[in-house]
Amino acid sequence: MKLRLAVIIGSTRNGRFGPTVAGWFAQQAAKRAAFDVDLVDLAVANLPSTMTDTDEPTPAEVAVLAPRLAAADAFAVVTPEYNSSFPAPLKTALDWYYEEWHAKPVAIVAYGRESGGLYAAAQLRQVFTELQAVAIRNTVSLPCYWEQFAADGSWPRPGCGYEAAAKNTLDQLVWWARALRNARTEHPYQP
Repeated sequence: MKLRLAVIIGSTRNGRFGPTVAGWFAQQAAKRAAFDVDLVDLAVANLPSTMTDTDEPTPAEVAVLAPRLAAADAFAVVTPEYNSSFPAPLKTALDWYYEEWHAKPVAIVAYGRESGGLYAAAQLRQVFTELQAVAIRNTVSLPCYWEQFAADGSWPRPGCGYEAAAKNTLDQLVWWARALRNARTEHPYQP
């Protein structure tokens, strides 16, 4: 049985590079027989930035995305690094959901300036720990990503090393996704 991987584009900014990175990572994942890939764009999801109280109805946009996240066996979160952190719309998306993240592995694909998004990735690890998800060790870090365009305009240019990082991360993600799906099946997760 295939693993369902939700690749989440964490930036909603105009002119964002996130769809390029997410599309590339989703292609790397789709090359594997283990995955069915679901590309989740937070700009399209258009989640409200104001959280409701517990006794208020769930906004329609939140309800629409919930089954896609719940169906996922694993996540890959694609995030830029803004001011040494990840963007607010991504935090909002994480906060709207709770059980959907439980006992599932998360790969982080981060891009930014010289740090390659590693500050954002470190903060995301803390948040996912609180959401009772498992942030896997390997991170795909893309420093100075704008320098990786090939002469023909494609991205990333061959030989930049990004494919090797994606391969190692996906190897870990497959293992964790299978292990945690089996564990959730045999012993339903209870926080």
